[in-house]
Amino acid sequence: MTMQKEVWIGLDVGERRIGVAVSDPLGITAQPHSYIARSGGAADVQKILAIAEEVGAIGFVLGLPLRTDGSYGPEARKVQELADALRAETARPIEWVDERFTTVLAERSLREQGVKGAARRARVDQVAAALILQTFLDRRRHHA
Repeated sequence: MTMQKEVWIGLDVGERRIGVAVSDPLGITAQPHSYIARSGGAADVQKILAIAEEVGAIGFVLGLPLRTDGSYGPEARKVQELADALRAETARPIEWVDERFTTVLAERSLREQGVKGAARRARVDQVAAALILQTFLDRRRHHA
């Protein structure tokens, strides 16, 4: 029996950067991949799609930054706008994960690993994206 390749891309969409994480080919674990410096709309979508092609991704998992009370704020709307632009350019599925506190957890994890200053700032979005993607992968595996 051949295992089907199920690479997913996780995205932590921020104001200045989009953190990118990629799953292993079996869709079990998430690893930080890179980040995209935001340039806006179509350019960001094209960069995301280029990574998807490079890694052979079957879909995207976006972190939805809900407020602590669960409501949508301006940040969540901006992420949905990016998802709409992405959806207009690809048939790959887009999934959502509540990303509240992922950046805080990513910062804490990097700090505990001794990553300091600029190096931590450069990696935090990627690690947050990996946390978002891992949440999705775990949820998917437990509901299978």
